[in-house]
Amino acid sequence: MSAALITLIVLGVTVALFVWDRLPVMVVALCVPVALWATGVLDLGEAFGGFGDPTIIFIASLFVVSEALDAAGVTTWVGGVALRLAGESRVRLVVVILVLVALVTAVITPNGSVAALTPVVVVLAIRAKRSPSELLLPLAFGAHAGSLLMLTGSPVNLVIADYAEAAGVGPFGLFAFAIAGVPLVLITMIIVVLLGPRLIPHRSPGRSLRDLGAQAALLTEHYALGEDDALRLSRGVGVIEAVIPPRSAFVGDRVHPGMPTESGRIVIRAVQHKGEDVQSGHALHAGDTLLLQGAWEDLAEAAQDPDILVVDDPEQIRRQTVPLGVGARRTLVILGVMILLLATNLVPAAIAGLLAAMAVIVTRVLSVRQVYAGIGWTTVILVGGLMSLSTAMVKSGAAEQLADALVRVVGNAGPYALLAVLFVVTAALGQLISNMATAFIVVPVGLAAAAEMGVSPAPVLMAIAVFAAAALLTPVATPANLVVMEAAGYRFGDYWKLGAVLIVAYGLVGIFLVPLIWTF
Repeated sequence: MSAALITLIVLGVTVALFVWDRLPVMVVALCVPVALWATGVLDLGEAFGGFGDPTIIFIASLFVVSEALDAAGVTTWVGGVALRLAGESRVRLVVVILVLVALVTAVITPNGSVAALTPVVVVLAIRAKRSPSELLLPLAFGAHAGSLLMLTGSPVNLVIADYAEAAGVGPFGLFAFAIAGVPLVLITMIIVVLLGPRLIPHRSPGRSLRDLGAQAALLTEHYALGEDDALRLSRGVGVIEAVIPPRSAFVGDRVHPGMPTESGRIVIRAVQHKGEDVQSGHALHAGDTLLLQGAWEDLAEAAQDPDILVVDDPEQIRRQTVPLGVGARRTLVILGVMILLLATNLVPAAIAGLLAAMAVIVTRVLSVRQVYAGIGWTTVILVGGLMSLSTAMVKSGAAEQLADALVRVVGNAGPYALLAVLFVVTAALGQLISNMATAFIVVPVGLAAAAEMGVSPAPVLMAIAVFAAAALLTPVATPANLVVMEAAGYRFGDYWKLGAVLIVAYGLVGIFLVPLIWTF
């Protein structure tokens, strides 16, 4: 059996396992280099060389910077600006949300931006007296378009740029993708504004997010705190409401307002028993409520105590009430320096990202534990594992064989027909498996086909980046699509109506606009 046939079998099994969706994505991705090594298609260094690729370092670094922006409250601050600008008009809400998510995605990728902004958009919907389902699908789809505004917008962009440099037509610059991204953001905005009411379903989420923006005033009134004792939340100090559950170790303990807890880091601001305020010493009963004030990190630690039930997560309260937290200024400076380094090409992208990630740790914006937790290891392993598949497709000749078949299908129709066929293949695969996996499968074939037809690989690579971003028809196409599913109460079939209209736009931009800039 030839190496090319083995590679194609591994490719087919990999796609089937992704579609089957019974094994974790990480396991499937790791099986690929193992299988290619075991069958002799690649040696050990080639099979696992992807995990040492600079692209992997840059992707992991971007996750760290994204986590820092979120932890420091920068994304929440941006969301607060949106709250002030949006008002209650549907058109204004849609425009503000799409501009916001596109800009945030350009820096921290679709998955990170949608995860960070979903609570903000839900609050926007609640305050505008609208269903979150009206706004969350535009949020997810706006993130896909926004991923094409900058090189940092998606791991797929980084992989495409890496291939472009290897093919001698790159590297693509920091804002190279914006030539396709800006039109797609505008087209998405126009389509959602004009056709959104017809194409976006109205659903009710299984559970809704609470608007905690006025939490300090609400608790001040509920616990009858005087004007002098009114709660004031800041970047350093927060408040949580806790209930004493049955069989709690605290039942029987005597407490009173103003009393510090055993650690001395949290103060009991108020106590209620059967809904009545307690002003003096009181033995706790199951069902009593406590108002606790202290540093946000101490409150987060206290919230994990099994002997109390926290009414609202302190992290959710902080993000909705105190947007720019500790370290926000440092994080913005670090982000600015990283973007400057990327824009000027003073250092390779991996070095710029790594310096930013290390700066986040050194300046104590994030702890090492937070860094480990913030990295999307599934994406990192997916990219590292599937790089071996691309290597095998080129080395074994499988990509060339597929390209031959593709060129025969296209015939004498020319390079535009080649892009059209690549669009169909990429768009179809991208609805079933991750757009990252799709890119690794399609790119070697596209490059080989471009070489056979004697055209530049630059428009082919840029078009594939556009096509891979069009994962819009199903909730399983990307994590960003899944994030909004529960929050809005969407069903599996709710995505395709708006997605089908937008996916045509992606095809037209990739097939006709891209070659105007990067000529064949």
